[in-house]
Amino acid sequence: MSRQFIVAVRSRREVRRGGALVFAAALAAISGTAGAETLNDALVKAYFVNPDINQQRAAVRAADEGVPKAVSGYLPQVSAQGSLGVQRFNSDLNPFNTTTNPRGVGVSVTETLWNGNRTQNGVRQAESTVFGAREQLRLTEETVLLNAATTYMDVMRDTAILSLNNSNVQVLQEQLRQTKDRFDVGEVTRTDVAQAEASLAAAQAGVLTAQSNLQASMANYRRYVGDEPKNLAPAGPVTKLLPKSQQDALSISQLEHPSVVGALHAVDAAQLAVKIAEGALYPTLGVTGSVTQNADVSNFPGTHAFVASVIGQLTVPIYQGGQEYASIRQAKEQLGQAELQADLQRSIVRQTVVAAWGANENAVGQVRAQKAQVAAAEVALAGTREEAKVGQRTTLDVLNAQQTLLNARVQLVTAQHDEVVDSYNVLAAVGRLSPETLGLKLVSYDPRTHFDQVKDKLFGVRTPDGR
Repeated sequence: MSRQFIVAVRSRREVRRGGALVFAAALAAISGTAGAETLNDALVKAYFVNPDINQQRAAVRAADEGVPKAVSGYLPQVSAQGSLGVQRFNSDLNPFNTTTNPRGVGVSVTETLWNGNRTQNGVRQAESTVFGAREQLRLTEETVLLNAATTYMDVMRDTAILSLNNSNVQVLQEQLRQTKDRFDVGEVTRTDVAQAEASLAAAQAGVLTAQSNLQASMANYRRYVGDEPKNLAPAGPVTKLLPKSQQDALSISQLEHPSVVGALHAVDAAQLAVKIAEGALYPTLGVTGSVTQNADVSNFPGTHAFVASVIGQLTVPIYQGGQEYASIRQAKEQLGQAELQADLQRSIVRQTVVAAWGANENAVGQVRAQKAQVAAAEVALAGTREEAKVGQRTTLDVLNAQQTLLNARVQLVTAQHDEVVDSYNVLAAVGRLSPETLGLKLVSYDPRTHFDQVKDKLFGVRTPDGR
């Protein structure tokens, strides 16, 4: 039997005899050989329609706009002015009263030549923020793909368990019928019948619990994948995609995990925030050019005045109440916080890798052990039934053996589920759970496309998609 989430089903006669009914009976209820939806198909759906991913893509696009905002500090500020009014002039020294309409138009251009490198550092900070947002998007993609894979396997597991419980009810119904027949001919007592009835009632309750669990898993599947699970195909662990050793996994995670890389970009942004705050202590050099045309000036109708000027301005901060100094100290503390956060993320990722690696190795061992347990339980049940026919075993012994076999099969289903899910957990823990690594048939979302569209955009209020 392979590591895939499948096992063969025996005939109804073998079921009634307590033979091996394991997992393919469950799969028959939700999957077929033709047109089945694979786990990769589900992951492709989740990648495109999951709202968590799409909202984070929007967040990255919003972060992209921070770069042209910062670049605007290099560009001139242009404004136009216009004025129009009515002015009445009366004076004892002037026998004439005059009414004029002073008016004027003008254009001014202001350019900052140097501001303590605040613009330069602001652009670099905006770029670091964009890189950090991309890592957050990558982390969100990993989380969604992992959740989608988990819920896919949850549906497979819970469907298999429901099928096992349904088959167990059928077996116990047959057991109860046989026990009543034997009671009618005096081979067993009323106690044996009651024991069979109690076991059947417990099995029917187990079916209800399994149905409830399956409904919950299907709801989770819809949340992450976007539609109802239908015709799901078996899936296996991604063992070939995992690092060769735990040490390799740790080394990769410290370099590639989006939480670590994103935290390092946050450190870069915090360092630049310190430089921006320090830039407020440096002089600011700018130049302003203006052109103005006025009419009816100085209360003289019909007069015109044209004024053009170019003025350079140097501002040297001396003391502004200590605000700049507090801002610098604050930025330095925030830098220290970002550095500690980066260390924390490394530690968290390391712990996650160790835990995921250990869980994956345990799952592989559990599958082997549970297969052996199922095989032994099948032999034990068959032997108990034969011994019961000759009076060496009681009805309770048979029922206990049947329950032991059911539990072993459920545990094997769970172990096979865990083996697949834990392999995806390891891939996510090292930071490589991506469409490219999984070989998904899709065109990945490239955040650089939007960034290239807006980084040099100087005019316009419409987004690249037309909004």
